[in-house]
Amino acid sequence: MTVPDRLSSVFKGRDEFDLTDGSIGKPLFYLSLPIVVTNLLQTAYNLADTLWLGRYSTEALAAISFAFPMVFLLFSLGMGVTVAGSVLVAQHIGADEEEEAKYAASQTVSFAIIVSLVLGGVGYFIVGDLLGLLGASPEVLPLATDYMRVISSGLVFMFGFFVFTALMRGYGDTITPMLVMLLTVVVNIVIDPFLIFGWWIFPELGVAGAAYATIFSRALAFVVGMAIMLRGTRGVQITPADMVPNLTYAKKIVRIGVPASIEGTGRSLSVNLMLVIVGLFPTTVVAGYGIGVRVFSVIFLPAIAVARGVETMTGQNIGAEKPDRAATAAGIAAKTMLAILGGLGIVVILTARPIAAVFTDDPAVVAVTADFLRWVAPTFGFIGVMRAYTGSFRGAGKTMTAAAISVLMLGFIRLPVALGLARPDILGLPLPAFGSTGIWMAFAVSNTAGAIIAYLWYRRGTWRDADPRGEVPVGDDDEDEDRSDATVAPTDD
Repeated sequence: MTVPDRLSSVFKGRDEFDLTDGSIGKPLFYLSLPIVVTNLLQTAYNLADTLWLGRYSTEALAAISFAFPMVFLLFSLGMGVTVAGSVLVAQHIGADEEEEAKYAASQTVSFAIIVSLVLGGVGYFIVGDLLGLLGASPEVLPLATDYMRVISSGLVFMFGFFVFTALMRGYGDTITPMLVMLLTVVVNIVIDPFLIFGWWIFPELGVAGAAYATIFSRALAFVVGMAIMLRGTRGVQITPADMVPNLTYAKKIVRIGVPASIEGTGRSLSVNLMLVIVGLFPTTVVAGYGIGVRVFSVIFLPAIAVARGVETMTGQNIGAEKPDRAATAAGIAAKTMLAILGGLGIVVILTARPIAAVFTDDPAVVAVTADFLRWVAPTFGFIGVMRAYTGSFRGAGKTMTAAAISVLMLGFIRLPVALGLARPDILGLPLPAFGSTGIWMAFAVSNTAGAIIAYLWYRRGTWRDADPRGEVPVGDDDEDEDRSDATVAPTDD
């Protein structure tokens, strides 16, 4: 069997499975697997920058350590557009409304370009002040600012690629974005050192060189992605005529997308606020926390991918008026993630110290990291359960519900419990202080609580009658008469 044959047997396109009919487990697997690979490629993308800049200088490495959370914050503010587009395309495809799906995709692209230009413009002028507030030193601040200003200038290309990925996922095609991401990663890894170190005919740009490499590779991916969607031979199609901004449709995207942006921004802020609590303890604790978070980012890739798959399956089945099938998909995903991540949790518990030793040879940091992993690893499966159900909420258009669960888990459970168990004296509570272990205990408590809350909320069934498509004037008046005009209004929890 040739290599292409082997790959085709593992990665199956949308034409080889139906998300609204037949079996559920296999389509969900084939939908989610390419997302796992895409996320791994994204991780490789970030590691490439870290590797080359780490060889350039310590200040350069510190600069991107400050810059990466800022990039994540910018994406979080705008990620609602990608979620809204994915949900709308999925529901229209499920309802066999191809023209409406095209229009939704076209409007999402134009609206995303506008949002990214605004965020990029604002970010360009304020990143220096924000990085200063985060505590960047005088040596690091100008480097981090240069990096972020380049990223802000090209944010439209970076954001455009993520929109392409989301729209294709809503259609049910996750293989094409994976292949385009592979192209992006290869280009970025190749040109990174040329721009950072000034190899061959290129000037030495240092940290800014890494940013330029990122923008160039993402611009290439953006152009390829737009070409694919304009041709319409794979996945959803967009048309220039439908990209003329429609303010009425923009309101729909905002209604669906803002809660998703709140969810992403809340996650970003919670990470930074948790750093404040962790920062109350010695450097060894901060280092151990950083290692633990990196381990989680890899382990949770399957959960994130399956959540995206469930989002698409729910969207298409809600559009096809098959909520029971959507519920079955969410249940299968939750059970599968509970088993897989639970098994990985057991492995991490047994190998906590060796895992920590891969990242550091400091015995104190190894001990802290192992303590962190052993407390949190038993609840890995619960993260998978929560992700599966919140993904289904988003697919149904209930993005506010998904955001509420996330904010409740992180802001009202994890952070207060962490501070209360680690440093109860700050809150004036008459409780024993568990030190840094209290922070790790808070992760375990919040992961478990998040899974229970998501499951019970899902059981209420308020998502079943949701339909965010609504009735929107599309194109000219003569064209409107030929289009389907679903009139079901979205319901509130």
